[in-house]
Amino acid sequence: MVLPALTPSQRAEALEKAKAVRKERGDLMAALKAGTLPLTDLLARQDAVAGKIRMRRVLESLPGIGAVRAGQLLADLGISETRRIQGLGANQRARLLALFPPKD
Repeated sequence: MVLPALTPSQRAEALEKAKAVRKERGDLMAALKAGTLPLTDLLARQDAVAGKIRMRRVLESLPGIGAVRAGQLLADLGISETRRIQGLGANQRARLLALFPPKD
């Protein structure tokens, strides 16, 4: 696949946009880790920013879940290591929400 030739200004604009998206994803993961953003809200988002986050990273950002436990959960739920939020099926979402119910 050949990348399009970008002018310096187009390249700078694309880099700024990518930087903003990375920052927003980082903020989402930090809020999830702090417990201020419930998993249900993150899964309910329909935007491309949240949709492109890998499920392994989401699980590792949950309080009390590390890399090993996240891998076990993904295997138990039948979710691929590389699956992103936007690629989850209805049954996978339902199993995740049953495992991590919203806190009242």
